[in-house]
Amino acid sequence: EKMALIKTSPTPEPVTEEVRRHSRDCAGLLAQLSDPDPTVRRWAARDLADCPDISAALVERLYQEADVSVREVILTTLTGLGDAIAVAGLVECLRSEDVPLRNEAIESMRQLPDAVAPIMRGLLVDADPDVRIFAVNILESLCHPEVETWLIEVIDRDPHVNVCATAVDLLGEVGTVAARESLLRLKARFANEPYIRFAADLALERLCES
Repeated sequence: EKMALIKTSPTPEPVTEEVRRHSRDCAGLLAQLSDPDPTVRRWAARDLADCPDISAALVERLYQEADVSVREVILTTLTGLGDAIAVAGLVECLRSEDVPLRNEAIESMRQLPDAVAPIMRGLLVDADPDVRIFAVNILESLCHPEVETWLIEVIDRDPHVNVCATAVDLLGEVGTVAARESLLRLKARFANEPYIRFAADLALERLCES
């Protein structure tokens, strides 16, 4: 009995050692995030997911990363982390002039309904109409019960024709009878905009009973 205990007791040791080694590795992985070799950077971005308080460093790297495959892994890791810093970093990408980065960030934010939902109302009233359009684009695949409510608020309040056009297109796909009055008001508000009238009519036809 005693012999068996002595025999089995060393086995947990490598696991503990591994955990200890891994925690020390975080600094090494962080250094590898700036390695000249994109493959090294890619693996580092993946493995950093297990390190504490890493979102800020990943966001910083994301803004300067030129390799698409590395950016993809950074975004996947950030999406997995989904904390406030990660989400704020993705929001900053919406303001970027770098179109691929912006589109990748939109795609990542669509995967984070719970983390993105609390900031969505703010994005939809952002001072920059482009950011408001990107916010509506995020809603397109954001599985969240408030999506229709947010879109109705946009078409009721947003002064920018392109933002309203993007929102009304999506309402045509997800809207219920709850959107009817807002769509009629939108048509009246943009009476001189043929596209808005056309899109609003199309959405009104498609509204499903809720």
